[in-house]
Amino acid sequence: MHLRKLRSKPVTRVAVTALVCTTALLDASLAAAADGPKTLAADALPTYQTEGIVWSLAAANGVVYVGGTFDAVRPPGAAPGQRLVGRHNFAAFDAVTGKLLPCAPSFTGHNHTVRAMKASADGRVLYVGGSFESVGSEKAANVVAINTSDCSVRKEFKPAVSSTVRAIETTDRAVYLGGDFGRVSGQQRNRIAAVSPQGALLPFKADLDQPVRSMSAALPYGRLFVGGDFERVNGQPARSLVALNPVTGNTVLTYPGWFPNQSSVKTIAQDKSRFFVGAEGHGPGIYDGRIAGRLANGTMVWNDTCRGATQSLVVFNGVLYSASHAHNCNETPGGFPERGDRQHFLAQRVEDRRILHWFPDTDGGLGEQVGPRTLAVSKGVLWAGGEFTEVNGAPQQGLTRFGSKDTGAPEVPALSLATSEPGRVTLAWRASWDRDDASLTYRIYRDGKQVARQTKSSTYWDRPRITWTDSVPAGSKHTYAIEVTDGTNTSSKSRSLTVNVPKKPAQQTAAAPTETTQREVGDGR
Repeated sequence: MHLRKLRSKPVTRVAVTALVCTTALLDASLAAAADGPKTLAADALPTYQTEGIVWSLAAANGVVYVGGTFDAVRPPGAAPGQRLVGRHNFAAFDAVTGKLLPCAPSFTGHNHTVRAMKASADGRVLYVGGSFESVGSEKAANVVAINTSDCSVRKEFKPAVSSTVRAIETTDRAVYLGGDFGRVSGQQRNRIAAVSPQGALLPFKADLDQPVRSMSAALPYGRLFVGGDFERVNGQPARSLVALNPVTGNTVLTYPGWFPNQSSVKTIAQDKSRFFVGAEGHGPGIYDGRIAGRLANGTMVWNDTCRGATQSLVVFNGVLYSASHAHNCNETPGGFPERGDRQHFLAQRVEDRRILHWFPDTDGGLGEQVGPRTLAVSKGVLWAGGEFTEVNGAPQQGLTRFGSKDTGAPEVPALSLATSEPGRVTLAWRASWDRDDASLTYRIYRDGKQVARQTKSSTYWDRPRITWTDSVPAGSKHTYAIEVTDGTNTSSKSRSLTVNVPKKPAQQTAAAPTETTQREVGDGR
Protein backbone atom coordinates (compact mmCIF):
# COMPACT_ATOMS: atom_id res chain seq x y z
CA MET A 1 0.00 0.00 0.00
CA HIS A 2 1.11 3.57 -0.69
CA LEU A 3 0.54 6.50 1.62
CA ARG A 4 0.21 10.20 1.04
CA LYS A 5 1.87 12.81 3.18
CA LEU A 6 -0.84 14.20 5.44
CA ARG A 7 -1.60 17.58 6.92
CA SER A 8 -0.61 18.83 10.39
CA LYS A 9 -3.86 20.78 10.62
CA PRO A 10 -6.94 20.90 8.44
CA VAL A 11 -5.25 23.21 5.89
CA THR A 12 -1.47 22.84 6.28
CA ARG A 13 0.82 20.07 4.97
CA VAL A 14 3.68 18.55 6.93
CA ALA A 15 6.58 16.49 5.74
CA VAL A 16 7.02 12.99 7.06
CA THR A 17 10.65 12.17 7.81
CA ALA A 18 11.65 8.59 7.13
CA LEU A 19 13.30 6.73 9.97
CA VAL A 20 14.97 3.53 8.82
CA CYS A 21 15.08 0.92 11.54
CA THR A 22 18.57 -0.57 11.68
CA THR A 23 20.53 -2.43 14.26
CA ALA A 24 22.64 0.68 14.84
CA LEU A 25 19.52 2.66 15.82
CA LEU A 26 17.85 -0.07 17.84
CA ASP A 27 19.41 0.57 21.24
CA ALA A 28 18.82 4.32 21.01
CA SER A 29 15.22 3.72 19.98
CA LEU A 30 14.61 1.29 22.82
CA ALA A 31 16.24 3.63 25.32
CA ALA A 32 13.84 6.36 24.25
CA ALA A 33 10.90 3.98 24.57
CA ALA A 34 12.02 2.99 28.06
CA ASP A 35 11.39 6.56 29.18
CA GLY A 36 7.74 6.25 28.19
CA PRO A 37 4.72 4.81 30.00
CA LYS A 38 4.61 1.19 31.07
CA THR A 39 2.53 -1.09 28.92
CA LEU A 40 0.40 -4.00 29.98
CA ALA A 41 1.92 -7.46 29.79
CA ALA A 42 1.81 -9.19 26.41
CA ASP A 43 0.96 -12.60 27.90
CA ALA A 44 -2.62 -13.60 27.12
CA LEU A 45 -4.83 -14.40 30.11
CA PRO A 46 -7.11 -17.46 30.05
CA THR A 47 -10.23 -16.33 28.22
CA TYR A 48 -13.44 -17.81 26.88
CA GLN A 49 -13.68 -18.19 23.11
CA THR A 50 -16.45 -17.54 20.60
CA GLU A 51 -17.70 -19.82 17.85
CA GLY A 52 -17.59 -16.95 15.38
CA ILE A 53 -16.57 -13.31 15.02
CA VAL A 54 -16.57 -10.60 17.70
CA TRP A 55 -17.42 -7.15 16.30
CA SER A 56 -17.86 -5.06 19.43
CA LEU A 57 -16.85 -4.85 23.10
CA ALA A 58 -18.17 -2.62 25.87
CA ALA A 59 -17.44 -2.38 29.58
CA ALA A 60 -19.50 -1.31 32.58
CA ASN A 61 -19.22 -1.99 36.31
CA GLY A 62 -16.49 -4.59 35.98
CA VAL A 63 -18.33 -6.52 33.26
CA VAL A 64 -17.18 -6.83 29.65
CA TYR A 65 -19.94 -7.31 27.09
CA VAL A 66 -19.16 -9.11 23.84
CA GLY A 67 -21.19 -8.69 20.67
CA GLY A 68 -20.76 -10.24 17.27
CA THR A 69 -21.83 -13.07 15.01
CA PHE A 70 -21.69 -16.34 16.96
CA ASP A 71 -24.03 -18.95 18.44
CA ALA A 72 -21.91 -20.26 21.30
CA VAL A 73 -18.88 -19.68 23.48
CA ARG A 74 -16.45 -22.23 24.87
CA PRO A 75 -13.97 -22.26 27.78
CA PRO A 76 -10.27 -21.43 27.53
CA GLY A 77 -8.35 -24.27 25.88
CA ALA A 78 -11.43 -25.95 24.41
CA ALA A 79 -11.19 -26.93 20.76
CA PRO A 80 -13.75 -25.63 18.24
CA GLY A 81 -17.10 -27.35 18.74
CA GLN A 82 -16.19 -28.68 22.18
CA ARG A 83 -17.75 -27.81 25.59
CA LEU A 84 -20.04 -25.23 23.99
CA VAL A 85 -22.29 -22.89 25.95
CA GLY A 86 -25.12 -21.26 23.99
CA ARG A 87 -24.80 -17.51 23.50
CA HIS A 88 -26.49 -15.95 20.48
CA ASN A 89 -24.39 -13.00 19.31
CA PHE A 90 -24.03 -11.58 22.83
CA ALA A 91 -22.21 -12.65 26.00
CA ALA A 92 -20.99 -11.11 29.26
CA PHE A 93 -17.86 -11.83 31.30
CA ASP A 94 -16.25 -10.73 34.53
CA ALA A 95 -13.55 -8.31 33.38
CA VAL A 96 -10.92 -9.50 35.88
CA THR A 97 -11.51 -13.24 36.20
CA GLY A 98 -12.90 -13.85 32.72
CA LYS A 99 -15.80 -15.84 34.18
CA LEU A 100 -18.80 -16.31 31.90
CA LEU A 101 -21.82 -14.50 33.37
CA PRO A 102 -25.50 -15.44 33.03
CA CYS A 103 -26.49 -12.24 31.17
CA ALA A 104 -27.36 -13.78 27.80
CA PRO A 105 -30.23 -12.28 25.78
CA SER A 106 -30.32 -13.70 22.26
CA PHE A 107 -30.06 -11.29 19.34
CA THR A 108 -31.85 -12.75 16.34
CA GLY A 109 -33.47 -11.80 13.03
CA HIS A 110 -32.27 -9.77 10.04
CA ASN A 111 -28.52 -10.46 9.84
CA HIS A 112 -28.52 -11.62 13.49
CA THR A 113 -25.39 -9.69 14.43
CA VAL A 114 -24.31 -7.16 17.06
CA ARG A 115 -22.02 -4.46 15.63
CA ALA A 116 -21.88 -1.69 18.24
CA MET A 117 -22.22 -1.29 22.02
CA LYS A 118 -21.71 1.55 24.48
CA ALA A 119 -22.65 1.92 28.15
CA SER A 120 -24.15 5.03 29.68
CA ALA A 121 -21.77 7.19 31.71
CA ASP A 122 -23.18 5.84 34.98
CA GLY A 123 -22.94 2.24 33.75
CA ARG A 124 -26.61 1.52 34.35
CA VAL A 125 -27.60 1.02 30.73
CA LEU A 126 -25.92 -0.77 27.85
CA TYR A 127 -26.98 0.37 24.38
CA VAL A 128 -26.57 -2.29 21.69
CA GLY A 129 -26.82 -1.85 17.92
CA GLY A 130 -26.44 -4.03 14.87
CA SER A 131 -28.72 -5.90 12.53
CA PHE A 132 -31.44 -7.75 14.48
CA GLU A 133 -35.18 -7.69 15.07
CA SER A 134 -35.53 -9.53 18.38
CA VAL A 135 -33.71 -9.46 21.72
CA GLY A 136 -34.90 -12.34 23.81
CA SER A 137 -38.69 -12.14 23.66
CA GLU A 138 -38.70 -8.41 22.87
CA LYS A 139 -39.04 -6.97 19.40
CA ALA A 140 -36.37 -4.48 18.35
CA ALA A 141 -35.33 -2.60 15.21
CA ASN A 142 -31.51 -2.79 15.15
CA VAL A 143 -30.98 -1.05 18.49
CA VAL A 144 -31.87 -1.84 22.09
CA ALA A 145 -31.13 -0.74 25.67
CA ILE A 146 -30.31 -3.28 28.40
CA ASN A 147 -30.35 -2.68 32.15
CA THR A 148 -26.93 -3.79 33.40
CA SER A 149 -28.25 -4.55 36.91
CA ASP A 150 -30.41 -7.49 35.83
CA CYS A 151 -29.76 -7.83 32.07
CA SER A 152 -33.36 -6.94 31.26
CA VAL A 153 -34.41 -5.13 28.08
CA ARG A 154 -35.68 -1.57 28.58
CA LYS A 155 -39.12 -1.79 27.03
CA GLU A 156 -39.61 1.97 26.75
CA PHE A 157 -36.50 2.35 24.54
CA LYS A 158 -37.97 1.62 21.11
CA PRO A 159 -36.43 3.71 18.33
CA ALA A 160 -36.95 2.01 14.97
CA VAL A 161 -33.77 2.15 12.87
CA SER A 162 -34.17 1.18 9.23
CA SER A 163 -30.82 -0.58 8.75
CA THR A 164 -27.60 -1.66 10.48
CA VAL A 165 -26.27 0.35 13.43
CA ARG A 166 -22.45 0.31 13.38
CA ALA A 167 -21.51 2.91 16.00
CA ILE A 168 -22.96 4.18 19.29
CA GLU A 169 -21.89 7.07 21.51
CA THR A 170 -23.58 8.14 24.74
CA THR A 171 -23.81 11.34 26.78
CA ASP A 172 -26.04 12.32 29.68
CA ARG A 173 -28.67 13.67 27.30
CA ALA A 174 -28.30 11.73 24.09
CA VAL A 175 -27.55 8.38 22.53
CA TYR A 176 -25.94 8.85 19.11
CA LEU A 177 -26.43 6.15 16.48
CA GLY A 178 -24.37 5.77 13.32
CA GLY A 179 -24.48 3.25 10.51
CA ASP A 180 -26.10 2.41 7.18
CA PHE A 181 -29.64 3.60 7.88
CA GLY A 182 -31.74 6.33 6.26
CA ARG A 183 -34.67 6.57 8.68
CA VAL A 184 -35.15 6.47 12.44
CA SER A 185 -38.60 6.25 14.03
CA GLY A 186 -40.18 7.06 10.69
CA GLN A 187 -38.17 10.24 10.05
CA GLN A 188 -35.29 10.78 7.68
CA ARG A 189 -31.87 10.49 9.32
CA ASN A 190 -29.08 9.78 6.86
CA ARG A 191 -26.49 7.51 8.58
CA ILE A 192 -26.52 9.37 11.90
CA ALA A 193 -29.16 10.20 14.50
CA ALA A 194 -29.58 11.07 18.16
CA VAL A 195 -32.22 9.77 20.53
CA SER A 196 -32.85 10.50 24.17
CA PRO A 197 -31.88 7.93 26.83
CA GLN A 198 -35.57 6.97 26.76
CA GLY A 199 -35.50 6.46 22.99
CA ALA A 200 -37.25 9.58 21.66
CA LEU A 201 -35.80 10.97 18.43
CA LEU A 202 -33.96 14.27 19.01
CA PRO A 203 -33.76 17.28 16.64
CA PHE A 204 -30.05 16.63 15.97
CA LYS A 205 -29.72 16.09 12.23
CA ALA A 206 -26.83 15.73 9.80
CA ASP A 207 -26.71 14.39 6.26
CA LEU A 208 -23.89 11.96 5.37
CA ASP A 209 -23.61 10.24 2.01
CA GLN A 210 -22.01 6.98 3.20
CA PRO A 211 -22.04 4.85 6.39
CA VAL A 212 -20.81 5.97 9.78
CA ARG A 213 -18.44 3.58 11.56
CA SER A 214 -17.22 5.40 14.66
CA MET A 215 -18.12 8.29 16.98
CA SER A 216 -16.67 10.02 20.03
CA ALA A 217 -18.22 12.96 21.88
CA ALA A 218 -16.13 15.82 23.29
CA LEU A 219 -18.86 17.95 24.88
CA PRO A 220 -16.56 20.47 26.64
CA TYR A 221 -15.36 21.43 23.14
CA GLY A 222 -18.82 21.32 21.58
CA ARG A 223 -17.95 18.49 19.22
CA LEU A 224 -19.09 15.06 18.19
CA PHE A 225 -16.34 13.39 16.17
CA VAL A 226 -17.72 11.13 13.45
CA GLY A 227 -15.76 8.74 11.25
CA GLY A 228 -16.76 6.50 8.39
CA ASP A 229 -16.84 5.92 4.65
CA PHE A 230 -18.43 9.25 3.71
CA GLU A 231 -17.23 11.87 1.23
CA ARG A 232 -19.80 14.60 1.91
CA VAL A 233 -21.45 15.88 5.10
CA ASN A 234 -24.27 18.41 5.17
CA GLY A 235 -23.79 19.06 1.48
CA GLN A 236 -20.06 19.87 1.69
CA PRO A 237 -16.88 17.81 1.14
CA ALA A 238 -15.78 16.04 4.31
CA ARG A 239 -13.83 12.87 3.71
CA SER A 240 -13.94 10.16 6.40
CA LEU A 241 -13.83 12.47 9.46
CA VAL A 242 -15.96 15.39 10.63
CA ALA A 243 -16.72 17.21 13.87
CA LEU A 244 -20.41 18.00 14.33
CA ASN A 245 -22.28 20.17 16.78
CA PRO A 246 -23.66 17.59 19.26
CA VAL A 247 -26.98 19.46 19.60
CA THR A 248 -27.80 20.53 16.06
CA GLY A 249 -25.70 18.28 13.84
CA ASN A 250 -24.19 21.24 12.02
CA THR A 251 -20.63 20.89 10.78
CA VAL A 252 -18.01 22.37 13.12
CA LEU A 253 -14.76 21.17 11.51
CA THR A 254 -13.67 19.14 8.53
CA TYR A 255 -10.20 17.71 7.91
CA PRO A 256 -9.26 18.21 4.25
CA GLY A 257 -6.14 16.35 3.22
CA TRP A 258 -6.04 14.06 6.22
CA PHE A 259 -7.42 11.05 4.37
CA PRO A 260 -7.07 10.15 0.68
CA ASN A 261 -9.71 8.49 -1.45
CA GLN A 262 -10.83 4.98 -0.48
CA SER A 263 -9.82 5.45 3.17
CA SER A 264 -12.32 5.18 6.02
CA VAL A 265 -12.06 6.12 9.68
CA LYS A 266 -12.92 2.94 11.58
CA THR A 267 -12.25 4.03 15.16
CA ILE A 268 -11.99 7.17 17.33
CA ALA A 269 -10.67 7.49 20.88
CA GLN A 270 -9.63 10.39 23.09
CA ASP A 271 -7.81 11.41 26.25
CA LYS A 272 -8.04 14.74 28.11
CA SER A 273 -6.49 16.85 25.37
CA ARG A 274 -6.27 14.76 22.19
CA PHE A 275 -8.43 12.70 19.91
CA PHE A 276 -7.07 9.69 18.02
CA VAL A 277 -8.39 8.20 14.79
CA GLY A 278 -7.52 4.98 13.01
CA ALA A 279 -8.20 4.29 9.36
CA GLU A 280 -8.56 1.49 6.85
CA GLY A 281 -7.97 1.85 3.13
CA HIS A 282 -8.45 -0.20 -0.02
CA GLY A 283 -6.32 0.21 -3.11
CA PRO A 284 -3.30 2.35 -3.99
CA GLY A 285 -2.57 5.69 -2.33
CA ILE A 286 -4.64 4.98 0.78
CA TYR A 287 -4.06 5.61 4.49
CA ASP A 288 -4.11 2.83 7.11
CA GLY A 289 -2.49 4.37 10.16
CA ARG A 290 -3.31 6.49 13.19
CA ILE A 291 -3.53 10.26 13.67
CA ALA A 292 -3.63 12.32 16.87
CA GLY A 293 -5.34 15.72 16.90
CA ARG A 294 -5.97 18.44 19.48
CA LEU A 295 -9.42 18.51 20.96
CA ALA A 296 -9.25 22.27 21.40
CA ASN A 297 -8.73 23.26 17.76
CA GLY A 298 -8.62 20.13 15.60
CA THR A 299 -5.01 20.48 14.45
CA MET A 300 -2.86 17.44 13.92
CA VAL A 301 -0.42 16.46 16.68
CA TRP A 302 1.18 13.51 14.92
CA ASN A 303 0.64 11.10 12.08
CA ASP A 304 1.69 7.46 12.15
CA THR A 305 2.08 6.07 8.65
CA CYS A 306 2.30 2.35 9.41
CA ARG A 307 0.59 0.33 6.72
CA GLY A 308 -2.08 -2.21 7.60
CA ALA A 309 -5.65 -1.21 8.43
CA THR A 310 -6.48 0.02 11.95
CA GLN A 311 -9.71 -1.42 13.36
CA SER A 312 -9.88 -0.19 16.96
CA LEU A 313 -8.15 2.19 19.40
CA VAL A 314 -8.23 2.59 23.16
CA VAL A 315 -6.20 4.84 25.48
CA PHE A 316 -5.07 3.50 28.85
CA ASN A 317 -2.48 4.98 31.23
CA GLY A 318 -0.82 7.14 28.60
CA VAL A 319 -0.60 4.38 25.99
CA LEU A 320 -2.57 4.18 22.77
CA TYR A 321 -3.37 0.52 22.07
CA SER A 322 -4.49 -0.45 18.60
CA ALA A 323 -5.91 -3.47 16.83
CA SER A 324 -4.68 -3.62 13.26
CA HIS A 325 -2.54 -5.71 10.95
CA ALA A 326 0.42 -3.34 10.85
CA HIS A 327 3.40 -3.74 8.55
CA ASN A 328 6.11 -1.46 7.22
CA CYS A 329 6.32 0.97 10.14
CA ASN A 330 9.73 2.30 9.11
CA GLU A 331 8.62 5.93 9.24
CA THR A 332 7.30 5.64 12.80
CA PRO A 333 9.79 5.98 15.71
CA GLY A 334 10.36 2.57 17.26
CA GLY A 335 8.83 0.95 14.20
CA PHE A 336 9.75 -2.03 12.11
CA PRO A 337 10.51 -2.69 8.44
CA GLU A 338 8.45 -4.55 5.88
CA ARG A 339 8.95 -8.29 6.47
CA GLY A 340 6.01 -9.82 4.66
CA ASP A 341 4.19 -10.55 7.94
CA ARG A 342 1.67 -8.63 10.06
CA GLN A 343 1.68 -7.34 13.65
CA HIS A 344 -1.90 -7.29 14.94
CA PHE A 345 -1.48 -5.29 18.15
CA LEU A 346 0.51 -2.11 18.77
CA ALA A 347 1.16 0.19 21.74
CA GLN A 348 2.26 3.79 21.23
CA ARG A 349 3.10 6.80 23.35
CA VAL A 350 0.22 9.21 23.06
CA GLU A 351 2.55 12.24 23.01
CA ASP A 352 4.65 11.37 20.00
CA ARG A 353 3.43 8.11 18.34
CA ARG A 354 6.56 6.14 19.33
CA ILE A 355 5.91 2.41 19.14
CA LEU A 356 6.55 0.78 22.50
CA HIS A 357 7.92 -2.72 23.01
CA TRP A 358 4.59 -4.55 23.33
CA PHE A 359 4.02 -7.20 20.71
CA PRO A 360 1.34 -9.77 21.45
CA ASP A 361 -0.07 -11.06 18.20
CA THR A 362 -2.86 -13.01 16.55
CA ASP A 363 -3.39 -14.66 13.21
CA GLY A 364 -5.76 -13.25 10.59
CA GLY A 365 -8.40 -15.84 11.37
CA LEU A 366 -11.82 -16.13 9.79
CA GLY A 367 -13.87 -13.94 7.45
CA GLU A 368 -11.77 -11.14 5.99
CA GLN A 369 -8.76 -12.42 7.98
CA VAL A 370 -8.24 -9.07 9.66
CA GLY A 371 -7.48 -10.50 13.12
CA PRO A 372 -8.59 -8.30 16.04
CA ARG A 373 -11.44 -5.85 15.37
CA THR A 374 -12.33 -4.29 18.71
CA LEU A 375 -10.72 -3.31 22.04
CA ALA A 376 -12.00 -2.37 25.50
CA VAL A 377 -10.38 -1.81 28.91
CA SER A 378 -12.01 -2.65 32.23
CA LYS A 379 -10.45 -2.93 35.69
CA GLY A 380 -6.96 -2.68 34.24
CA VAL A 381 -7.49 -5.53 31.76
CA LEU A 382 -7.37 -5.01 28.00
CA TRP A 383 -9.88 -7.14 26.10
CA ALA A 384 -9.68 -7.77 22.36
CA GLY A 385 -12.21 -9.38 20.06
CA GLY A 386 -12.23 -10.24 16.40
CA GLU A 387 -11.99 -13.05 13.89
CA PHE A 388 -8.62 -14.50 14.93
CA THR A 389 -8.16 -18.17 15.82
CA GLU A 390 -4.69 -17.92 17.42
CA VAL A 391 -3.07 -15.65 20.01
CA ASN A 392 0.71 -15.63 20.53
CA GLY A 393 0.95 -18.79 18.46
CA ALA A 394 -1.57 -20.81 20.52
CA PRO A 395 -5.17 -21.70 19.62
CA GLN A 396 -7.61 -19.04 20.87
CA GLN A 397 -10.67 -17.93 18.96
CA GLY A 398 -12.51 -14.62 18.93
CA LEU A 399 -11.54 -13.24 22.34
CA THR A 400 -8.38 -12.59 24.32
CA ARG A 401 -7.25 -10.31 27.14
CA PHE A 402 -4.08 -8.88 28.67
CA GLY A 403 -3.35 -7.83 32.25
CA SER A 404 -0.44 -6.28 34.12
CA LYS A 405 1.40 -9.44 35.22
CA ASP A 406 4.31 -10.56 33.05
CA THR A 407 4.35 -14.35 33.05
CA GLY A 408 6.14 -15.32 29.85
CA ALA A 409 9.84 -16.18 29.74
CA PRO A 410 11.94 -15.51 26.63
CA GLU A 411 12.73 -18.50 24.46
CA VAL A 412 16.06 -20.07 25.38
CA PRO A 413 18.70 -19.63 22.68
CA ALA A 414 20.81 -22.44 21.23
CA LEU A 415 24.54 -22.25 22.00
CA SER A 416 27.09 -22.96 19.31
CA LEU A 417 30.88 -22.99 19.24
CA ALA A 418 32.20 -20.07 17.23
CA THR A 419 35.95 -20.65 17.70
CA SER A 420 38.22 -22.67 19.94
CA GLU A 421 41.97 -22.28 20.41
CA PRO A 422 44.39 -23.04 23.21
CA GLY A 423 43.22 -21.09 26.26
CA ARG A 424 40.20 -19.48 24.56
CA VAL A 425 36.66 -20.57 23.70
CA THR A 426 34.21 -18.28 21.92
CA LEU A 427 30.51 -19.14 22.13
CA ALA A 428 27.77 -17.71 19.91
CA TRP A 429 23.98 -17.56 19.90
CA ARG A 430 21.20 -15.68 18.18
CA ALA A 431 19.48 -13.14 20.42
CA SER A 432 16.14 -14.19 21.85
CA TRP A 433 13.22 -11.77 21.95
CA ASP A 434 10.40 -11.16 24.36
CA ARG A 435 6.93 -9.79 23.58
CA ASP A 436 7.00 -7.10 26.28
CA ASP A 437 10.67 -6.65 27.25
CA ALA A 438 13.33 -5.37 24.86
CA SER A 439 16.30 -5.71 27.21
CA LEU A 440 17.22 -9.33 28.00
CA THR A 441 20.01 -10.72 30.15
CA TYR A 442 21.89 -13.86 29.13
CA ARG A 443 23.55 -15.99 31.80
CA ILE A 444 26.36 -18.29 30.68
CA TYR A 445 27.25 -21.38 32.70
CA ARG A 446 30.50 -23.36 32.58
CA ASP A 447 30.42 -26.77 34.21
CA GLY A 448 27.23 -25.82 36.07
CA LYS A 449 28.53 -22.53 37.49
CA GLN A 450 27.55 -19.10 36.19
CA VAL A 451 30.64 -17.43 34.76
CA ALA A 452 29.24 -14.50 32.77
CA ARG A 453 26.20 -12.43 31.93
CA GLN A 454 25.39 -10.13 29.04
CA THR A 455 22.48 -7.72 28.63
CA LYS A 456 21.38 -6.93 25.09
CA SER A 457 18.34 -5.38 23.41
CA SER A 458 16.43 -7.17 20.68
CA THR A 459 13.12 -7.18 18.85
CA TYR A 460 11.36 -9.78 16.76
CA TRP A 461 12.64 -8.09 13.61
CA ASP A 462 16.19 -7.52 14.87
CA ARG A 463 17.83 -10.46 16.64
CA PRO A 464 21.60 -10.02 16.33
CA ARG A 465 24.27 -12.69 16.73
CA ILE A 466 25.91 -12.45 20.16
CA THR A 467 29.30 -13.87 21.16
CA TRP A 468 31.19 -14.36 24.41
CA THR A 469 34.80 -15.50 24.89
CA ASP A 470 35.93 -17.61 27.84
CA SER A 471 39.55 -18.01 29.00
CA VAL A 472 40.26 -21.58 30.06
CA PRO A 473 43.36 -23.78 30.30
CA ALA A 474 44.56 -25.31 27.07
CA GLY A 475 43.69 -28.97 26.79
CA SER A 476 40.79 -28.76 29.24
CA LYS A 477 37.24 -29.97 28.66
CA HIS A 478 34.12 -27.97 29.62
CA THR A 479 30.36 -28.06 29.34
CA TYR A 480 28.50 -24.80 28.63
CA ALA A 481 24.84 -23.81 28.88
CA ILE A 482 22.89 -20.54 28.66
CA GLU A 483 19.62 -19.13 29.97
CA VAL A 484 17.88 -15.81 29.36
CA THR A 485 15.73 -13.63 31.62
CA ASP A 486 13.59 -10.54 31.16
CA GLY A 487 14.14 -9.64 34.80
CA THR A 488 10.94 -11.34 35.96
CA ASN A 489 10.79 -14.64 34.10
CA THR A 490 13.72 -16.89 33.24
CA SER A 491 13.93 -19.53 30.56
CA SER A 492 15.16 -23.04 31.17
CA LYS A 493 18.82 -23.70 30.51
CA SER A 494 19.79 -24.54 26.97
CA ARG A 495 20.98 -27.93 25.86
CA SER A 496 24.57 -28.27 27.03
CA LEU A 497 27.51 -27.78 24.68
CA THR A 498 30.70 -29.72 25.39
CA VAL A 499 33.97 -28.20 24.23
CA ASN A 500 37.39 -29.85 24.14
CA VAL A 501 39.85 -26.99 24.32
CA PRO A 502 42.85 -27.55 22.01
CA LYS A 503 46.22 -28.23 23.56
CA LYS A 504 49.12 -25.92 22.95
CA PRO A 505 51.38 -27.09 20.09
CA ALA A 506 54.48 -29.02 21.22
CA GLN A 507 57.64 -26.82 21.32
CA GLN A 508 60.38 -27.82 18.82
CA THR A 509 63.92 -28.57 20.25
CA ALA A 510 66.79 -26.56 18.63
CA ALA A 511 69.35 -28.68 16.62
CA ALA A 512 72.97 -29.10 18.09
CA PRO A 513 75.64 -27.11 16.17
CA THR A 514 77.94 -29.09 13.87
CA GLU A 515 81.67 -29.53 14.60
CA THR A 516 82.60 -27.20 11.73
CA THR A 517 80.28 -24.55 13.01
CA GLN A 518 81.69 -24.86 16.53
CA ARG A 519 85.25 -24.51 15.23
CA GLU A 520 84.38 -21.62 12.98
CA VAL A 521 82.67 -19.79 15.81
CA GLY A 522 85.54 -20.56 18.16
CA ASP A 523 88.19 -19.45 15.61
CA GLY A 524 86.28 -16.28 14.99
CA ARG A 525 86.20 -17.03 11.24
